[in-house]
Amino acid sequence: MDLLNTLVDKGLRRELPTREEALAVLATSDDELLDVVAAAGKVRRQWFGRRVKLNYLVNLKSGLCPEDCSYCSQRLGSKAEILKYTWLKPDDASKAAAAGVAGGAKRVCLVASGRGPTDKDVDRVSETISTIKEQNEGVEVCACLGLLSDGQADRLRAAGADAYNHNLNTSEATYGDICTTHDFSDRVSTVQQAQAAGMSACSGLIAGMGESDADLVDVVFALRELDPDSVPVNFLIPFEGTPLAKEWNLTPQRALRILAMVRFVCPDIEVRLAGGREVHLRSMQPLALHLVNSIFLGDYLTSEGQAGKDDLAMITDAGFEVEGTDTTTLPEHRRPCGDGAEAQAATAEEAEAPAATVPAPSDETRRDLVAVRRRGAGTDLPPNA
Repeated sequence: MDLLNTLVDKGLRRELPTREEALAVLATSDDELLDVVAAAGKVRRQWFGRRVKLNYLVNLKSGLCPEDCSYCSQRLGSKAEILKYTWLKPDDASKAAAAGVAGGAKRVCLVASGRGPTDKDVDRVSETISTIKEQNEGVEVCACLGLLSDGQADRLRAAGADAYNHNLNTSEATYGDICTTHDFSDRVSTVQQAQAAGMSACSGLIAGMGESDADLVDVVFALRELDPDSVPVNFLIPFEGTPLAKEWNLTPQRALRILAMVRFVCPDIEVRLAGGREVHLRSMQPLALHLVNSIFLGDYLTSEGQAGKDDLAMITDAGFEVEGTDTTTLPEHRRPCGDGAEAQAATAEEAEAPAATVPAPSDETRRDLVAVRRRGAGTDLPPNA
């Protein structure tokens, strides 16, 4: 396809595709899917080889959020039967993080429900960051605490936070349809504050909330303009008890096309396969590794993920390797000044892909795939890592 040849050429040159080209990727047919994956795979391997970065979530404070984000099981008014608990102590959070590090995670993501942290919360999280770094040599720590107030990003950076996550989630035009307690510009501002403080910005999206192709392209182009170092791609987990519980809009094929579009628009950025991959990609998860270079290991904030050992087996079986702490994730041209780590060589191998796709099961079957997390941090049971 001329489209794919053009997109590969642009991706290898780090050149932004046009909106029309990005939309055309989402409009490709299932018959063209493997060609799309192979093309985006060339771009992925150019900048990241066959390395897969593992990330691990620690939910520091779960539930009872005052915001009304329609997709979230922790939202104001949510009837989802999730775990609810207040702040984990630093030692407990560090023990939870250690489970992910033992499974191969290079980055630990510390997440807390709520609109944003108070200054006391920042002190608490700063102590947690210090504890984790003292007890887990070489680990990266990313904080995700909501909207930041003046000076808080600097304090988190001073405490040792390497990155800050705050997703844009959907297009600016439709943001008001999923949340009314803050707006799109609030999210943009928080990402910019993190960048200004010297933290690596992590910002992504949620697909499957009923958005159009144009909305998906709009949010990915908005992300590209913000220029984060990592872009998590989440697929909506339709929790019962939330306003989007009946939004089952994704097939494995559409999820793969979305990931390919993100890779073409963000060729040299860490693209992370995040929440909902087990629910919507199902047996097609290994194929997604040809598009992304980063995944979450084990469970998510309020839902169960694939067992960590199965993630590791999937990576190996698909011909990829776990990225070590001695390796710098980003290509050399995207690293901060003064980073002397050697650039990693990327291969030019063609991606090998399975020869068949999986038809979407019925809604009832798919609903059974949503499992509430009952293990890990905040419980008496060991984590699924």
